[in-house]
Amino acid sequence: MSELSGIRVLVTGASSGLGAAMAAALAEAGARVMVTSREQARAEATARELGSLAIPCQLDVRDERSVAACIDRARDAWRGIDMLVNNAGIGMRTVNPRFMSEPHPFWEVAPAGFRDVVETKVVGCFLMARAVVPLMLREGGGRVVNISMNKQTMVRRGFVPYGPAGAGVEALSRVMAADLAGSPVTVNLLLPGGGTRTGMLPDEVPAEVRAALLDPAVMGPPIVWLASDQAVGVHDPAHRGDRVRRGVGRAMTTATLVLQHIACAPPAAKEDELRACGWT
Repeated sequence: MSELSGIRVLVTGASSGLGAAMAAALAEAGARVMVTSREQARAEATARELGSLAIPCQLDVRDERSVAACIDRARDAWRGIDMLVNNAGIGMRTVNPRFMSEPHPFWEVAPAGFRDVVETKVVGCFLMARAVVPLMLREGGGRVVNISMNKQTMVRRGFVPYGPAGAGVEALSRVMAADLAGSPVTVNLLLPGGGTRTGMLPDEVPAEVRAALLDPAVMGPPIVWLASDQAVGVHDPAHRGDRVRRGVGRAMTTATLVLQHIACAPPAAKEDELRACGWT
Protein backbone atom coordinates (compact mmCIF):
# COMPACT_ATOMS: atom_id res chain seq x y z
CA MET A 1 0.00 0.00 0.00
CA SER A 2 1.24 3.53 -0.79
CA GLU A 3 2.43 5.61 2.13
CA LEU A 4 -0.40 8.16 1.89
CA SER A 5 -3.10 5.92 0.45
CA GLY A 6 -6.53 7.40 1.13
CA ILE A 7 -5.21 10.76 2.40
CA ARG A 8 -7.15 13.67 0.86
CA VAL A 9 -5.15 16.85 0.28
CA LEU A 10 -6.18 20.20 -1.17
CA VAL A 11 -3.22 22.25 -2.44
CA THR A 12 -3.79 25.88 -3.41
CA GLY A 13 -1.64 27.37 -6.15
CA ALA A 14 -0.77 23.88 -7.34
CA SER A 15 -0.21 24.47 -11.05
CA SER A 16 3.36 25.78 -10.82
CA GLY A 17 6.37 26.28 -8.57
CA LEU A 18 6.31 25.01 -5.01
CA GLY A 19 2.64 24.04 -5.24
CA ALA A 20 3.19 21.83 -8.27
CA ALA A 21 6.19 20.18 -6.61
CA MET A 22 4.23 19.43 -3.44
CA ALA A 23 1.20 18.16 -5.35
CA ALA A 24 3.41 15.83 -7.39
CA ALA A 25 5.15 14.46 -4.29
CA LEU A 26 1.85 13.88 -2.50
CA ALA A 27 0.32 12.10 -5.49
CA GLU A 28 3.44 9.96 -5.93
CA ALA A 29 3.12 8.93 -2.27
CA GLY A 30 -0.45 7.79 -2.92
CA ALA A 31 -2.50 10.75 -1.68
CA ARG A 32 -5.59 12.00 -3.44
CA VAL A 33 -4.79 15.56 -4.43
CA MET A 34 -6.98 18.47 -5.48
CA VAL A 35 -4.87 20.81 -7.60
CA THR A 36 -6.14 24.35 -7.82
CA SER A 37 -5.38 27.39 -9.93
CA ARG A 38 -7.11 30.63 -10.83
CA GLU A 39 -7.20 29.26 -14.38
CA GLN A 40 -9.23 26.10 -14.92
CA ALA A 41 -7.11 25.02 -17.89
CA ARG A 42 -3.92 25.09 -15.81
CA ALA A 43 -5.54 23.13 -12.99
CA GLU A 44 -6.78 20.52 -15.48
CA ALA A 45 -3.36 20.22 -17.16
CA THR A 46 -1.63 19.70 -13.81
CA ALA A 47 -4.19 17.11 -12.73
CA ARG A 48 -3.67 15.18 -15.97
CA GLU A 49 0.08 15.11 -15.36
CA LEU A 50 -0.42 13.71 -11.86
CA GLY A 51 -2.77 10.94 -12.94
CA SER A 52 -5.99 9.46 -11.64
CA LEU A 53 -5.40 10.44 -7.99
CA ALA A 54 -5.62 14.16 -8.83
CA ILE A 55 -8.68 16.28 -9.52
CA PRO A 56 -8.64 19.90 -10.73
CA CYS A 57 -10.52 22.90 -9.40
CA GLN A 58 -10.55 26.52 -10.46
CA LEU A 59 -10.00 28.58 -7.32
CA ASP A 60 -9.50 32.22 -6.45
CA VAL A 61 -8.50 32.14 -2.78
CA ARG A 62 -9.39 35.84 -2.44
CA ASP A 63 -13.06 35.10 -3.05
CA GLU A 64 -15.05 33.24 -0.39
CA ARG A 65 -17.60 32.06 -2.98
CA SER A 66 -14.85 30.47 -5.04
CA VAL A 67 -13.39 28.93 -1.87
CA ALA A 68 -16.77 27.46 -0.91
CA ALA A 69 -17.32 26.03 -4.40
CA CYS A 70 -13.92 24.33 -4.43
CA ILE A 71 -14.39 22.82 -0.99
CA ASP A 72 -17.83 21.57 -2.03
CA ARG A 73 -16.17 19.87 -5.00
CA ALA A 74 -13.68 18.17 -2.68
CA ARG A 75 -16.46 17.01 -0.37
CA ASP A 76 -18.49 15.68 -3.29
CA ALA A 77 -15.49 13.76 -4.61
CA TRP A 78 -13.93 12.61 -1.33
CA ARG A 79 -16.46 13.31 1.45
CA GLY A 80 -13.83 15.29 3.33
CA ILE A 81 -10.37 16.86 3.43
CA ASP A 82 -7.52 15.54 5.57
CA MET A 83 -4.93 18.20 4.77
CA LEU A 84 -5.05 21.76 3.50
CA VAL A 85 -1.85 23.20 2.00
CA ASN A 86 -2.10 26.99 1.78
CA ASN A 87 0.46 27.73 -0.92
CA ALA A 88 -1.24 30.20 -3.28
CA GLY A 89 0.68 33.41 -3.68
CA ILE A 90 1.98 35.91 -6.19
CA GLY A 91 5.46 37.38 -6.14
CA MET A 92 7.19 40.72 -6.29
CA ARG A 93 7.48 40.76 -10.07
CA THR A 94 3.75 41.49 -10.31
CA VAL A 95 4.45 44.74 -8.45
CA ASN A 96 7.94 45.51 -9.77
CA PRO A 97 9.31 43.34 -12.63
CA ARG A 98 12.88 44.44 -11.77
CA PHE A 99 12.60 44.14 -8.00
CA MET A 100 16.03 42.54 -7.59
CA SER A 101 18.05 45.16 -9.47
CA GLU A 102 15.82 48.21 -9.02
CA PRO A 103 13.94 47.86 -5.71
CA HIS A 104 11.15 50.37 -5.21
CA PRO A 105 10.47 52.06 -1.87
CA PHE A 106 7.11 51.24 -0.35
CA TRP A 107 5.60 54.61 -1.26
CA GLU A 108 6.01 53.82 -4.94
CA VAL A 109 4.04 50.56 -4.73
CA ALA A 110 0.63 50.78 -6.39
CA PRO A 111 -2.23 50.15 -3.93
CA ALA A 112 -3.84 47.65 -6.32
CA GLY A 113 -0.61 45.63 -6.50
CA PHE A 114 -0.24 45.70 -2.72
CA ARG A 115 -3.79 44.47 -2.22
CA ASP A 116 -3.46 41.68 -4.76
CA VAL A 117 -0.35 40.20 -3.12
CA VAL A 118 -1.67 40.52 0.44
CA GLU A 119 -5.16 39.28 -0.39
CA THR A 120 -3.81 36.25 -2.25
CA LYS A 121 -1.37 35.21 0.46
CA VAL A 122 -2.83 36.37 3.78
CA VAL A 123 -6.55 36.67 3.09
CA GLY A 124 -6.38 33.50 1.00
CA CYS A 125 -4.87 31.53 3.91
CA PHE A 126 -7.55 32.88 6.21
CA LEU A 127 -10.49 32.16 3.91
CA MET A 128 -9.30 28.63 3.10
CA ALA A 129 -8.62 27.68 6.71
CA ARG A 130 -11.82 29.35 7.87
CA ALA A 131 -13.80 27.14 5.50
CA VAL A 132 -11.87 23.87 5.92
CA VAL A 133 -11.06 23.72 9.64
CA PRO A 134 -14.69 23.45 10.86
CA LEU A 135 -15.10 20.43 8.56
CA MET A 136 -11.95 18.87 9.99
CA LEU A 137 -13.13 19.45 13.54
CA ARG A 138 -16.47 17.77 12.78
CA GLU A 139 -14.72 14.84 11.11
CA GLY A 140 -12.35 14.28 14.02
CA GLY A 141 -9.10 15.81 12.78
CA GLY A 142 -7.01 17.27 10.02
CA ARG A 143 -3.86 19.18 9.19
CA VAL A 144 -3.22 22.68 7.89
CA VAL A 145 0.16 23.57 6.39
CA ASN A 146 0.83 27.20 5.49
CA ILE A 147 3.73 27.91 3.15
CA SER A 148 5.94 30.70 4.40
CA MET A 149 9.30 32.38 3.76
CA ASN A 150 12.40 33.17 5.78
CA LYS A 151 12.46 36.22 8.00
CA GLN A 152 15.16 37.95 5.93
CA THR A 153 12.74 38.04 2.98
CA MET A 154 9.97 39.42 5.17
CA VAL A 155 11.97 42.57 5.98
CA ARG A 156 14.14 42.96 2.88
CA ARG A 157 14.44 46.41 1.35
CA GLY A 158 12.14 46.84 -1.63
CA PHE A 159 10.04 43.78 -0.78
CA VAL A 160 6.73 45.51 -0.06
CA PRO A 161 4.22 43.89 -0.21
CA TYR A 162 5.67 40.37 -0.59
CA GLY A 163 7.68 40.42 2.66
CA PRO A 164 4.89 41.80 4.85
CA ALA A 165 2.48 39.27 3.33
CA GLY A 166 4.79 36.46 4.45
CA ALA A 167 5.03 37.95 7.92
CA GLY A 168 1.24 38.10 8.02
CA VAL A 169 0.97 34.41 7.13
CA GLU A 170 3.40 33.48 9.89
CA ALA A 171 1.52 35.51 12.51
CA LEU A 172 -1.81 34.15 11.28
CA SER A 173 -0.47 30.60 11.50
CA ARG A 174 0.63 31.09 15.09
CA VAL A 175 -2.80 32.39 16.05
CA MET A 176 -4.50 29.50 14.20
CA ALA A 177 -2.29 27.06 16.11
CA ALA A 178 -3.10 28.73 19.42
CA ASP A 179 -6.83 28.67 18.69
CA LEU A 180 -6.61 24.97 17.77
CA ALA A 181 -4.40 23.89 20.66
CA GLY A 182 -5.82 20.75 22.25
CA SER A 183 -7.96 19.99 19.21
CA PRO A 184 -7.43 17.19 16.66
CA VAL A 185 -6.46 19.76 13.98
CA THR A 186 -2.80 20.75 13.67
CA VAL A 187 -1.23 23.81 12.03
CA ASN A 188 2.35 23.99 10.76
CA LEU A 189 4.51 26.33 8.71
CA LEU A 190 6.70 25.04 5.89
CA LEU A 191 9.26 27.11 4.01
CA PRO A 192 11.82 26.12 1.39
CA GLY A 193 14.70 27.63 3.36
CA GLY A 194 16.04 29.80 0.56
CA GLY A 195 15.39 31.15 -2.91
CA THR A 196 13.83 28.66 -5.31
CA ARG A 197 13.67 28.41 -9.09
CA THR A 198 10.07 29.41 -9.71
CA GLY A 199 8.15 31.79 -11.96
CA MET A 200 8.37 34.44 -9.25
CA LEU A 201 11.96 35.23 -10.29
CA PRO A 202 12.56 38.30 -12.46
CA ASP A 203 13.71 37.63 -16.02
CA GLU A 204 16.99 39.45 -15.38
CA VAL A 205 18.33 36.84 -12.92
CA PRO A 206 21.53 35.40 -14.48
CA ALA A 207 21.68 31.71 -15.34
CA GLU A 208 24.45 31.06 -12.81
CA VAL A 209 22.32 32.56 -10.04
CA ARG A 210 19.31 30.49 -11.06
CA ALA A 211 21.44 27.36 -11.02
CA ALA A 212 22.41 28.04 -7.41
CA LEU A 213 18.80 28.34 -6.22
CA LEU A 214 16.86 25.51 -4.62
CA ASP A 215 14.80 23.17 -6.76
CA PRO A 216 11.08 23.42 -5.85
CA ALA A 217 11.20 19.64 -5.38
CA VAL A 218 12.86 20.34 -2.02
CA MET A 219 9.33 20.80 -0.68
CA GLY A 220 8.26 17.27 -1.62
CA PRO A 221 9.69 15.12 1.21
CA PRO A 222 8.63 17.42 4.07
CA ILE A 223 5.06 17.86 2.83
CA VAL A 224 4.73 14.08 2.45
CA TRP A 225 6.11 13.67 5.97
CA LEU A 226 3.65 16.21 7.37
CA ALA A 227 0.79 14.28 5.74
CA SER A 228 2.00 10.93 7.09
CA ASP A 229 1.38 9.00 10.28
CA GLN A 230 4.82 10.05 11.49
CA ALA A 231 3.62 13.64 11.90
CA VAL A 232 0.64 12.87 14.12
CA GLY A 233 0.45 15.54 16.81
CA VAL A 234 3.15 17.78 15.30
CA HIS A 235 1.71 21.23 15.91
CA ASP A 236 2.97 24.82 15.58
CA PRO A 237 6.63 24.50 14.61
CA ALA A 238 8.10 25.81 11.36
CA HIS A 239 9.92 23.44 9.02
CA ARG A 240 12.51 24.11 6.32
CA GLY A 241 12.38 22.02 3.18
CA ASP A 242 16.10 22.40 2.48
CA ARG A 243 17.04 20.73 5.77
CA VAL A 244 16.10 17.24 4.73
CA ARG A 245 18.76 14.59 5.01
CA ARG A 246 19.41 13.18 1.59
CA GLY A 247 20.39 9.73 0.44
CA VAL A 248 22.36 8.93 -2.70
CA GLY A 249 20.92 11.06 -5.48
CA ARG A 250 17.46 11.44 -3.95
CA ALA A 251 15.66 12.45 -0.80
CA MET A 252 15.52 9.72 1.82
CA THR A 253 12.21 8.01 2.42
CA THR A 254 9.91 9.70 4.88
CA ALA A 255 10.53 6.84 7.32
CA THR A 256 13.97 8.36 7.90
CA LEU A 257 13.18 11.94 7.00
CA VAL A 258 14.72 14.52 9.32
CA LEU A 259 13.47 18.10 9.42
CA GLN A 260 15.31 20.86 11.20
CA HIS A 261 13.18 22.39 13.92
CA ILE A 262 13.76 26.15 13.68
CA ALA A 263 10.92 27.58 15.76
CA CYS A 264 9.48 26.37 19.05
CA ALA A 265 9.03 22.77 20.08
CA PRO A 266 5.54 21.58 21.01
CA PRO A 267 5.32 22.52 24.72
CA ALA A 268 4.44 19.05 25.99
CA ALA A 269 6.98 17.16 23.89
CA LYS A 270 9.71 15.26 25.69
CA GLU A 271 13.25 15.15 24.32
CA ASP A 272 13.05 11.48 23.31
CA GLU A 273 9.73 12.06 21.57
CA LEU A 274 11.23 14.92 19.54
CA ARG A 275 14.17 12.73 18.59
CA ALA A 276 11.80 9.97 17.49
CA CYS A 277 9.94 12.43 15.28
CA GLY A 278 13.19 13.50 13.64
CA TRP A 279 13.82 16.88 15.27
CA THR A 280 17.51 17.72 15.49
